[in-house]
Amino acid sequence: MAASADPDELMAAIREVRERAQARAPQGELGLKGVNAPDLMPLLHARDAAEAKVAAIGSVNPRRGGLLNSLAQSAKRLIARGLDWHVREQIEFNRASMACVQASLEALTDLGRSMAAMVAYHQQLRREVEALSEPMHELSQKCDDLARHWAEWRTGFEERRSASEIHQLRTISELQAAFQHRVTLMDQNFRESLRMQHGEFTRALEQNTLDVQQRLWKDLERIRAEYEKLIHSELRMLRQKSALGATTPSTQAASTNAAGGEIKIDWMRFAEVFRGSEDRIRTQHKRYAERFASAPGEILDLGCGRGEFLEAARNAGLLARGVDLSEENVALCASKGLNATHADMFAHLESLPDRSLGGVLCSQVIEHLPPHLLPELVRLLAAKVHPGGLVAIETPNPECLAIFATHFYIDPTHTRPVPPALLCFYLQEAGFGNLEVDRLEPAVDSMPALAALPAEVRNAFFGALDYAVIARKL
Repeated sequence: MAASADPDELMAAIREVRERAQARAPQGELGLKGVNAPDLMPLLHARDAAEAKVAAIGSVNPRRGGLLNSLAQSAKRLIARGLDWHVREQIEFNRASMACVQASLEALTDLGRSMAAMVAYHQQLRREVEALSEPMHELSQKCDDLARHWAEWRTGFEERRSASEIHQLRTISELQAAFQHRVTLMDQNFRESLRMQHGEFTRALEQNTLDVQQRLWKDLERIRAEYEKLIHSELRMLRQKSALGATTPSTQAASTNAAGGEIKIDWMRFAEVFRGSEDRIRTQHKRYAERFASAPGEILDLGCGRGEFLEAARNAGLLARGVDLSEENVALCASKGLNATHADMFAHLESLPDRSLGGVLCSQVIEHLPPHLLPELVRLLAAKVHPGGLVAIETPNPECLAIFATHFYIDPTHTRPVPPALLCFYLQEAGFGNLEVDRLEPAVDSMPALAALPAEVRNAFFGALDYAVIARKL
């Protein structure tokens, strides 16, 4: 049976037994440099020798057979039984020592096995670490690359961070500037709005104040006019009553037309309705007061009426007086503190010294005269006005056809209109020069329908309702 066994199989069985024995009690190097298992064979031999000695205590040495030997052996056994009490403790001590040695051997064997297991585990770890060494090497290279790229990336990152911080700071600065600009604009708009509202409120308040004042003054003027009209009406009634009781009719209570008939109407109310209010006529006569500012003497108003020019002259600081055929008008002028005389203008001019007047105003009078008296009036003016003095004559303008439709024939005492060319001729013949013709009161203002006409036609036939000739005595 031993001859038929395969040598390789026998050697494999021996190695397996040896490995098992070494696994149970490893000896020598455990596969890790510097780590060796303790060699327990000397200790085992010493244990076996000691156990043999302990087992031999109390026994008799064997001898060869024979009577003498048998007797000697019997004597030795007898003596050993007699000394058994004496060596019993030593035997127990030896056995305990051997048990301790056996326990130490078992502990050392377990320690060897543990160390072998630890070495095996260490080798397994080592193999695993060696298996991981290549990935770790690659990882190390990657870490080196990462460290190298980190330096480069860190530089770029710091640059980008710096650029980003600069951009953010610039953006914040721009936003702050825009916000500040917006706040400034809002503040300016708010202040401007407040200023405009305050200005509008102030203007509205001033306008309302002016409106209230104007309404107040208008009401006062209206009340004054009503009171003056009432006073004038009462005075006229008193004069009319006194005139009715007189033996001779008063020529001042009525006007006479061209045929010599009397027209008994309220001429003060007639002037208010058709001539215009005193304020309006006074405003128009301011232009004559400005013309007479440098008059070399007293100014005479022929047909002074309600005294509008005399008031304008007094306001301008001029010396002026009036003449009128209406006693009622003279009384009205006197109530205003104006210098007015009740007389016929021809008789009054005849009574004055030559060259005694600094200027003469004759407004809305010559159209009441018969044609043959107008040259006589101009002659008297030339005689009585100081050289260099002004004469202003105002009358309806016959060049404007509109006056024949409305204005001229409303007054029943009008005789005939005087064309500007004829009046200028009379003045030049009498010794006046530097003639100026001012056309007044455009017809389109009182007759808006004329605005539809062509400008050439309107200016030629429907120009000014009145005109004034300003002449200087040469």
